Amino acid sequence: MKTRIITGVIAALLFVPFVIYGGTPLTILMYVIAAIGLFEMLKMRKLSLFSVPGLLSLIALFAMLMPAHWEKYVLDATSFSKLEWLIMMTALLLIYVVLKKNQFTFDDVGFLLVSIFYVGVGFYYFTATREATDGLLYIVFALVVVWSTDSGAYFVGRKLGKHKLWPEISPKKTVEGFVGGIVIAVIAVTIFELISGLDVNWAVLLIVTVVASIIGQLGDLVESAIKRHYGVKDSGNILPGHGGILDRFDSLLFVLPLLHFLHFVG
Repeated sequence: MKTRIITGVIAALLFVPFVIYGGTPLTILMYVIAAIGLFEMLKMRKLSLFSVPGLLSLIALFAMLMPAHWEKYVLDATSFSKLEWLIMMTALLLIYVVLKKNQFTFDDVGFLLVSIFYVGVGFYYFTATREATDGLLYIVFALVVVWSTDSGAYFVGRKLGKHKLWPEISPKKTVEGFVGGIVIAVIAVTIFELISGLDVNWAVLLIVTVVASIIGQLGDLVESAIKRHYGVKDSGNILPGHGGILDRFDSLLFVLPLLHFLHFVG
């Protein structure tokens, strides 16, 4: 627990200034963190990031992470749009299957493409959320939802948990913890709204909070399912006491895109 707390404090001290400042420094940080996340995914499948398919996947990931205001410069410099870069990398990965005579397989290509979208979409929307009007408030809102949900699910689950939620995927999670996480998230967001003065209709805020809490917990379970499938305890070890990047961002990878899909972030 001591290691976990120390790591959390140090990570926050390093991460928070980038989030507050935003702009290019935050975008570059998202590129770095997403690259580590992709590395963790590939490592679980015993694929190397420093290989032909690994590097093609990294290029596709970087294209996906590209903020809207960077796209014009890339198009002018390369004559290829963001979508065209993604299509080219996909085609090259499929061609590599042929060149390797199925030693690198179609299943591997599918895994890489899903990994690129899984990691890339969430971190793209981290930058997009920060760049929106009142973006910093929406980032804090997402963090409040995720952190309060996690804490609520953990403590309520420990005290009241009797019915397993998805034991095949995450044996310790309970239905009571799942519901408790949602309740605590609503309470935490209510306090946040009163302090921050976020200009959102209360009914809309309540609905979005409940949906985001549910989706965040499902995002956590998605990562648990991936780890269980590949027989690993943590996605990585870059954060002592916490695991890897994906272990810490699993819920946010789903919550941040959700806020845009619901048109909650303007």
